[in-house]
Amino acid sequence: MNDTNGLVFAFVLDGSGGGKSLDFDGVKKWRPEDGTLWLHLDYTGNDARQWLQDESGIDPIIAESLITEETRPRSFVHKNGMLLIMRGVNLNPGSDPEDMISIRLWIEASRIVTLRRRRVMAIDNLRQAVEAGDGPTGPGAFLEELADGLVIRMGNVISDTDDAVDALEDEVITEHNYEIRQRISGIRRTVISMRRYLAPQRDVMARLYNEKVDWLDDRERMHLREIADRTTRYVEDLDSIRDRAIVTQEELENRLAEQMNKTMYVLSIVAGIFLPLGLLTGLLGINVGGIPGTENKWAFTLFCILLVGIAGLQVWLFKRKKWM
Repeated sequence: MNDTNGLVFAFVLDGSGGGKSLDFDGVKKWRPEDGTLWLHLDYTGNDARQWLQDESGIDPIIAESLITEETRPRSFVHKNGMLLIMRGVNLNPGSDPEDMISIRLWIEASRIVTLRRRRVMAIDNLRQAVEAGDGPTGPGAFLEELADGLVIRMGNVISDTDDAVDALEDEVITEHNYEIRQRISGIRRTVISMRRYLAPQRDVMARLYNEKVDWLDDRERMHLREIADRTTRYVEDLDSIRDRAIVTQEELENRLAEQMNKTMYVLSIVAGIFLPLGLLTGLLGINVGGIPGTENKWAFTLFCILLVGIAGLQVWLFKRKKWM
């Protein structure tokens, strides 16, 4: 891709799963009778933005929505064309999956315009399928396969997150340390971030199969409905994971608090036993006249026996009062 023009790739789909690659000049010369055009752009490219706003023939309000920086999943039908903004998990190397990527689409009966800033794996798979002659045959099939690819990847990430919570639930039973708490907090942040975009995307997917556009046939609408159901299930799974993570964190906090209470209890018992002993040794350790036993060679032995007796008496008293 040229960093200036913003063209990632373009194809004229042949209706049989394959397509002919085009450059930007070929895109500008394309006509609807040539076949369905699929144009994939990086909307940060100067030429891509200029073409979209001035030469594409797309309504200026739609064009502005396609290149805006901050987006949320939504759909809008205008003159038998559809503006669609969706999110996918970020599977690029070195990235966090919950840092979801925006993919923007404008779909007409004979033209598909997709825009992104960062690489989207589902788009790459569609490109490879077209190059192999096994890609979408038209705009309806394209929308179906893209939505399916995005949802499948979300499902994999959600499944991994669910497995991580399962492992943490087991660890909380056997291990009580603060490192587990940090991992639980990380999972909760991941779930919150994913649900932030997946919940509105669920609503978008639920509307797609009812949108009144001519280029969606009944089979494609049925498949979109199944994808919408899967998206709803994934949102419910995220809710379940979030709730389980909260319960796991509460259980960990309770166990850590219990462990701390036991430690403080032992320290309190030890301090209670040695407090009077320390008082006696402190009194006999002051350097003034009149200290008893200074002239008796058995005084230290007798005093140690006294201390042991006092300690034993305290232990007996603590047990009698059920403090130990």
